[in-house]
Amino acid sequence: MVSKRLSRLEGHRRKFMAVIDATPECEKAVHYAGRRAKNSNGGLVLLFVIPEGDFQQWLGVEQIMRAEAREEAEAIMAKAAQKVRETIGIDPEIVIREGSATEQINQLVEEDRDIAILVLAAGSAKEGPGPLVSSVAGRGAAFPIPVTVLPDTLTDEEIDALA
Repeated sequence: MVSKRLSRLEGHRRKFMAVIDATPECEKAVHYAGRRAKNSNGGLVLLFVIPEGDFQQWLGVEQIMRAEAREEAEAIMAKAAQKVRETIGIDPEIVIREGSATEQINQLVEEDRDIAILVLAAGSAKEGPGPLVSSVAGRGAAFPIPVTVLPDTLTDEEIDALA
């Protein structure tokens, strides 16, 4: 069960969350979430999850691999945040976590009670719409807040019109 959302209380504002990953469709989710945030005077949270289990090496090697993964995540997030600033005109919050994407999304939603909507975009690959979208479709209770899933066919102009 998710804690009560605070986004409608005085001193709070509704936040949209998008997950940054290696998929091409994540840019669509960020674009839509950013536009919705700006149009509703809300906030935008960008989450990057470093996959767990990639660091099962000797201690020294593990620390180096973890640091490299963190540096790469920070670079990816800096680029995504800069694009949001330039194209949408808002400054997103950046969150980098390590672990399972679904678990980290749920944990962040529990910690930041202003996050009210998760925005995902479906992929067009033959393997399916993507792991996060598949988890929402496969289990309705995968995420404790409403989830907006964008079709992969939308252009930025169509996203702007919808947001």
